[in-house]
Amino acid sequence: MTPSLQTAFRRDRTIVLSGLVGVTLLAWVYMFYLAGNMGNMDMEMASPQLETWKLVDFALTFVMWAVMMVAMMVPSASPMILMYSTLHRRQHKQDNPMAAISMFVLGYVIIWTAFSLVAALAQWVLHSTAQLSPMMEATSSVLGGTLLITAGVFQWTPLKHACLSHCRTPLGFLMNEWRDGNRGALMMGIQHGTFCVGCCWLLMALLFVAGVMNLLWVAAIAAFVLIEKVVPAGQWVSRAAGFVFTIAGGWLVVGTLV
Repeated sequence: MTPSLQTAFRRDRTIVLSGLVGVTLLAWVYMFYLAGNMGNMDMEMASPQLETWKLVDFALTFVMWAVMMVAMMVPSASPMILMYSTLHRRQHKQDNPMAAISMFVLGYVIIWTAFSLVAALAQWVLHSTAQLSPMMEATSSVLGGTLLITAGVFQWTPLKHACLSHCRTPLGFLMNEWRDGNRGALMMGIQHGTFCVGCCWLLMALLFVAGVMNLLWVAAIAAFVLIEKVVPAGQWVSRAAGFVFTIAGGWLVVGTLV
């Protein structure tokens, strides 16, 4: 590898990491802003009211979910994004890779934004049926326990294993699915985001258990997602957590029925 290429790799990595850290920090700042307003009961979006939502309430809830997904999921996607940056530089030594990298990230975010729309709709339904408290947590232990049990069982399914394996092997995915050009980068980002949603969507549903705007809970789930994707024993961590989720969910449901 020539010195100039090594310099280009280091420069690309620095720019990409700085951008990812900046976007993540901005998303978390917005989340803390919302949490602070919820604590002061200043924002209808951050603290669902008893009356029926208006369209603006749904729109603000959708934005909240979209920003939260960026805050939670961009860190876990960083290894894939950095690997894409490296491979793009190797294949296109003289080109500026930032446009293609941006399209890859955009594709990833588009999928999580689509998930955010579904999550906002689910929250709307739960709100309409009085299943959520003002802190956006399930008011029913049966609902919370059922979510935990479902998420726990899912951790052991072939679908979870397949999607998690994809997320844990960025080089394999990129080598097999590589597409040139900005459009190709966008489609690869969408494909990666789809696997990522398939891996983590039930973990995101657990936000309703302890509160959508409980930032400690949000951070804990984000950290768990990162761990199961990047640590060497991540798949076993995932399965162990599934066992814990199932036991905790069963305890909540049985405690309610007894």
